[in-house]
Amino acid sequence: TLGQIRITLSNIESATGQKPALVYTVFYPTRITPNSGSLTNPVPQDNDQLQLVVVTPTGEPIFMPIPGATRATVLAEAQKLRRAITNPITRSTNRYLAPAQQLYQWIIAPIEDQLQTQGIQNLSFIMDGGLRSIPLLALHDGEQFLIEKYSAGLMPSISLTDTRYRDINDFQVLAMGASEFTDANPLKAVPVELAAITQELWQGESFLNQEFTLENLKQERQLQPFGIVHLATHGEFKSGRPENSYIQLWDTKLRLDQLRELKLYEPTVELLVLSACRTAVGDEEAELGFAGLAVQAGVKSALGSLWYVSDEATLGLMTEFYRQLETAPIKSEALR
Repeated sequence: TLGQIRITLSNIESATGQKPALVYTVFYPTRITPNSGSLTNPVPQDNDQLQLVVVTPTGEPIFMPIPGATRATVLAEAQKLRRAITNPITRSTNRYLAPAQQLYQWIIAPIEDQLQTQGIQNLSFIMDGGLRSIPLLALHDGEQFLIEKYSAGLMPSISLTDTRYRDINDFQVLAMGASEFTDANPLKAVPVELAAITQELWQGESFLNQEFTLENLKQERQLQPFGIVHLATHGEFKSGRPENSYIQLWDTKLRLDQLRELKLYEPTVELLVLSACRTAVGDEEAELGFAGLAVQAGVKSALGSLWYVSDEATLGLMTEFYRQLETAPIKSEALR
């Protein structure tokens, strides 16, 4: 209920010092026809209108229909942004900025005054289908990216999310990865990444190459309840059958449909870091890729990538992420 959501947000604010807001982006039918189902179970139509619903710890919720933003036009811009920003050539020419700015005008600009008035610092987005794999923090107001103003993340829904706050510093990290492959390019920065995380930045253990096996991953979690699991390797999301998508372990490819076998919910992994390419990319059936399915498989938070990433740049990002994680009030603020 609305009251329960407000209590949850208030508890998060009290525990972290960060003032959060929930932002729902949903498409509503403009009218009901024989082909559009009902208001409670609508069939998606191209002319459905985008509506924003914002819930904060205090004050009334904000309901904001966005004129002219239909399902067809918004999803088209979302696709343009994904294509432009995930392609190194178009990304270097800043061609992603036009759709990034248009989506900002639809999703952020109409509610920004209210967010600023209430001093909101963190946004949790609950997105309708087709919007869950856009890089939200790359939305642009003409001068700044959204990430320069807020920390943010995605939720499948508030009722399916474990929102209880735990200090991430209470947990050790199980860091595993591979730098050598028989059927892929080597990742020379992975040994440095694992060593830096477990020896310099965080308490934990690391396993490299031949030690990076499915059996070791399961066994180490049974021996010690590592609250952070960090996997640095190659990954690939391919549309279609779940077994087409994988994260490369030393001895096998961990398929999308095998995540539940890891029993990351016994006990719950507080943070799963997928330091690999395209681990947050998906299709209509698994729109958030490995990162989204990891949350479904019992992980409290997951960090993944929406595009192909440089090995050396990932080393820089990940080491700084863990450095910030030591003092940041919440994980998404450390990433910001």
